[in-house]
Amino acid sequence: MSASRPTPDERRHLFGVAYRILGSVHDAEDAVQEGIARWWALTDDQRPLVREPIAWLTRVVSRICLDELASARSRRETYTGMWLPEPILGSLPASAAPRDGRDPADAVTLDEQVSIALLVAMETLTPGERVSLILHDVFGMPFDEVGAVVGRSAASCRQLASTARRKVRDTEAAGAAERGRDEVVAAFLAACAGGDLDALVRLLDPAVVSRADGGGHVRTARKEIVGAETVARYLLNVVGKQEQRTTRLVASIEPVNGRTGIVARDEGRVIGVFDLEIVGGRITQIAILVNPEKLRERLG
Repeated sequence: MSASRPTPDERRHLFGVAYRILGSVHDAEDAVQEGIARWWALTDDQRPLVREPIAWLTRVVSRICLDELASARSRRETYTGMWLPEPILGSLPASAAPRDGRDPADAVTLDEQVSIALLVAMETLTPGERVSLILHDVFGMPFDEVGAVVGRSAASCRQLASTARRKVRDTEAAGAAERGRDEVVAAFLAACAGGDLDALVRLLDPAVVSRADGGGHVRTARKEIVGAETVARYLLNVVGKQEQRTTRLVASIEPVNGRTGIVARDEGRVIGVFDLEIVGGRITQIAILVNPEKLRERLG
């Protein structure tokens, strides 16, 4: 990073940190902007004294995100319907964490891919747990530096990350174990588009969970829908109603948060995003995002 401004790659890195912590594109962008503003608030004499500007900015942006988590959680308590993280169409900024020599047990798969389900699972973490986990496991920050962000000792942050890892391990392991994902996603799209209830039920785990986020702008189920046949009938009903509204609906298989997902468009405008969790060839979780405020195309 030059003394003047972050490079595009450095901005992507900062956004990647903020998005993984907050699960919100808008909030992540605000955090990055605030961090850069604080860099510019330094005097011309102070900036040259910062030996690693991007490391300094990473700590500052992380601290802004830590402070934002509490207010974000409060806003979600009054959110209309179910809240889901904002999807990113395309790839995510990859972590810069060195992988060589690291214990695989001390890392979560939040690098190039971040499933919506994993971000939902991370909502169960305390702010300190979430920040400690992401900064250490994803971005390779030593625990003493994590402690400076979180305001805790290195040992305490190590424990926070360990606790967080255990809480999200099941969801993370499910995502990492996906095989034949592309084929299952394609079959899911074909079954929905063709109105094939039996084919759709066969793709779904008996205990599949569907969650939808319309944000009060688009009518959706306000609670989780559970069970293969119930979810299948719900999905086909949603697709049928949408097809009645427009003849220009096009659904395609595209990268969503860095992995295969489904994007629905009406006259080129994104109106829905589907993110699927797949275990053993069956879909175990479905995240449906139709809140227009969360469907900006931010291509990675």
